[in-house]
Amino acid sequence: MKLLITEKENAARRIAEILSDGAASVDRRNGVNVYQWGDTRCVGLSGHVVGVDFPEEYSDWRDVEPVELIDADIVKSPTQENIVRTLRELAREADEAVIATDYDREGELIGKEAYELVREETDVPVSRVRFSSITDREVREAFADPDDIDFDLAAAGEARQTIDLVWGAALTRFLSLSARQLGEDFISVGRVQSPTLKLIVDREREIRAFEPDDYWELFADLASDGTSFEAQYFYDDDGSEAERVRDEDAATDAHERLQAAGSAEVTTVRRRTRTDTPPAPFDTTAFISAAGSLGHSAQRAMSIAEDLYTTGYITYPRTDNTVYPEDLDPEDLVSAFADTREFGEDAASLLALDELDPTEGDDETTDHPPIHPTGEVPDRGDLTEDEWEVYELVVRRFFATVAEPATWAHLRVVAETDGCRLKATGKRLLEAGYHGVYPYSSASESFLPDLAEGDELDVTDVRLEAKQTQPPRRYGQSRLIRKMEESGLGTKATRHNTIEKLYDRGYIDEDPPRPTAVAEAVVEAAEQFADRVVSEEMTAQLERDMTAIAEGEATLAEVTDESREMLERVFEELRDSREAIGDHLQESLKADRRLGPCPRSDHELIVRRSGDGSYFVGCEGYPDCKYTLPLPSTGEPLVLDETCEEHGLGHVKMLAGRDTF
Repeated sequence: MKLLITEKENAARRIAEILSDGAASVDRRNGVNVYQWGDTRCVGLSGHVVGVDFPEEYSDWRDVEPVELIDADIVKSPTQENIVRTLRELAREADEAVIATDYDREGELIGKEAYELVREETDVPVSRVRFSSITDREVREAFADPDDIDFDLAAAGEARQTIDLVWGAALTRFLSLSARQLGEDFISVGRVQSPTLKLIVDREREIRAFEPDDYWELFADLASDGTSFEAQYFYDDDGSEAERVRDEDAATDAHERLQAAGSAEVTTVRRRTRTDTPPAPFDTTAFISAAGSLGHSAQRAMSIAEDLYTTGYITYPRTDNTVYPEDLDPEDLVSAFADTREFGEDAASLLALDELDPTEGDDETTDHPPIHPTGEVPDRGDLTEDEWEVYELVVRRFFATVAEPATWAHLRVVAETDGCRLKATGKRLLEAGYHGVYPYSSASESFLPDLAEGDELDVTDVRLEAKQTQPPRRYGQSRLIRKMEESGLGTKATRHNTIEKLYDRGYIDEDPPRPTAVAEAVVEAAEQFADRVVSEEMTAQLERDMTAIAEGEATLAEVTDESREMLERVFEELRDSREAIGDHLQESLKADRRLGPCPRSDHELIVRRSGDGSYFVGCEGYPDCKYTLPLPSTGEPLVLDETCEEHGLGHVKMLAGRDTF
């Protein structure tokens, strides 16, 4: 019997359908679907079915010093017992096995875990197949040309697994014990999570430290032959144009002169044509950013993309590549959409071009192509509304990359009156190019009448607007992922999960993410007592080391030993500050739960937790004061900055996953 092993159940179903020409049947073993046809069996895992942890003697947080975890043994054990049992049974029946997990660092590790489970039962040949889309052609080609497991790539994934366990467990226990925050209220720390949290906290600090400056802007409505348009006042500031007037008296003077003027003379008319280049193909980060503009969180966008991949509609969504492979034929792929109701007209317009010449980005890799449709087109009714929205985004991005550039006509007009200069710009789309197939990029036009130098314009209205400079904006999820990428934090496969974990831990809320008080307390404690915990460079170095393992330039043991030495140095910094760290965190945690004054005592009202795990509002002076208020039974409480005008108490938001009450 030939045993095929995929990373997930839906991939197993899809591959079985392809290789069996739709003839596969389903057998249930231990609650697991096993697809069978002829002498072949195909089973899907559930990602990692083997987990890593410390031996049982290290499980009691109170009895084990966190520093002891650094050099503790690490044991592997099944996390999905029914899948592991089924895989073992099938392995004993097999004459050969084929690993068909995803082709990336994590997928190779999952494949190696499956390989080891098979090897524990039998010594039959085990091969590896790789593909970038689960389409008929790619799957058949992959199984026709199997390879071997890349043990270096798998070792890189295992290094990540080990380092994250040791760093996360040791530091989480240390901070939680120091602050006496155990059980569900533990303080979570992570190798990638904590430096990412610092990015968010640092941004919040910039926002708070920002001091606005006053400035003024002036606008005038100008008219020519009954056609009106808006122009903005500007002046020369050391050789460059400036619209913001920093001096109120100067702004008022210009305003009065413009109000007194009945007309203005056109002094400059400049026309030019500009080419607008189509976008580069989607890598993971660009895809998440584009999906974010449609309202999808990073986690949701990737979840949908993975489903579209396993059903064969798009290529693998975790990629750094922005250059299509040479064997991709743009004309063939566009032709696959020619007869579809949703894309047929746009496909026809592309096929009518003399040549389809794809754009290229800066990064070219050999593992997976950029994200693009496979040419196996679903019926719209087969997908949910969100799935179709993301699928259409991927299709239209591909269309855009093979479309022609857009051409714009730009017009700039400068008019002058009583020493005041006014400017206006207009643009008109001459050739839509890629905008015709990709509506996600702005193609808005602004109209100006056809003017010539020396024309007289009527000044019909003048406005002086007082404004202030604005603080930097919080990072949206897609921008945060770009910052993580620039800082070397995480990988294309993990960054969106890191952000979701920060939400789940109660370290951030809202979107764009805002740090909670406990998040700021954790970052402040790390900065004060052991800044390597939130160091971008330390985390980025470990990521580079893991890449070196994958490339055969370092070993698993070398990198994990180095990471343990780094962690030991962190604990040397922390050891003498345990009490101070605990006091700092406790005070911050308490402040994060305070709502305001108790109406029956001189104490504060705080969010408390009852014995059954639910939350309520109670007096800090308990048991002398037993004043309480109820809270919804679902979710984790978050005290907001907003205050009730009637009672003077802070608002409480209950977070239930990403839902709120």
